[in-house]
Amino acid sequence: MDENNRMTKRGFLKKLLALSGAFAGFSLSKRELMSEPGIIDKDESLLPEMPMIQFGKYKISKLMVGGNPISGNSHVSSEMSQGMLDYFSEENVINLLRLCEENGINTWQSRGDRHIMGLLRVHRNEGGKLYWIAQTASEMADIPKNIRTIASNGAIGIYHHGSKTDEYWNNGQIDKVNEMLKYMRDTGVMVGLGSHIPEALEYAEEKGWDIDFYMACFYNPLKKRGLIDEKTGKPFRGEYYGDEDRDRMCKFIRQTDKICFGYKILAASRKCQTPESTKKAFEYALKNIKKNDAVVVGMFWPYHAKEDTRYVKTIWKEINSI
Repeated sequence: MDENNRMTKRGFLKKLLALSGAFAGFSLSKRELMSEPGIIDKDESLLPEMPMIQFGKYKISKLMVGGNPISGNSHVSSEMSQGMLDYFSEENVINLLRLCEENGINTWQSRGDRHIMGLLRVHRNEGGKLYWIAQTASEMADIPKNIRTIASNGAIGIYHHGSKTDEYWNNGQIDKVNEMLKYMRDTGVMVGLGSHIPEALEYAEEKGWDIDFYMACFYNPLKKRGLIDEKTGKPFRGEYYGDEDRDRMCKFIRQTDKICFGYKILAASRKCQTPESTKKAFEYALKNIKKNDAVVVGMFWPYHAKEDTRYVKTIWKEINSI
């Protein structure tokens, strides 16, 4: 089949946009969903092993599965977000997590809310062994309590929600975040700070905050919100994904000696229009982070678990063979 005509990674984007709000009526059989349309058939035994990094006392995969699609956060459109929620039944979530494990991913990054913790329990009860790194649930009134609940549910790391960090930064209240990090430390987990703004992470570095890892977003989607769009002359609408942002964040990632988890490396699916563009985005990410860093990628269709691991396994081997 011609490579340009195959369903590519996150090829669902075009389908969802074409169907708009009618995703609930878009039905694929289980066999079709498992058919891996974006993957070239190769002998799996020829693939390298999944690279691992040291995270405290844990060995975790260089690629982690992200939780945004499971929680219906597409960062594309409300229609796509609703489509994700329609698709991700408990069965489909557990199936995705199982496929991730089978392909070498051993860590799940997701929100620390009741919905995710319930799914995590089902995953474990069915024999799943994924490590869990959790984001604080900013809608909770009592974040210290949320942190304790996350820790009691077996998270190996907790990080302060990036969007909330940004809000504190923009309001000149960033030091409030440090208090939440202290609550995390008291639970015994690995302590993290998330942000879309490199300057916020640099501030934490300069102040010597007690942090084990950073959740470093490759893009700052809201940085143009409310500003005048030079192209239209009107206030900018939607989210912004400019490559200058990932260049800036990767500069921070390489400068800090702390572990960094790069996320939104695919610009919330915007760099997944072809296999070539997807591979280039993975290549950029893996070439611009440190040896003991990792990337987080949200996955939707089941074949993404295999496709994404192939990118990471092969590209990382190529990088280290040069």
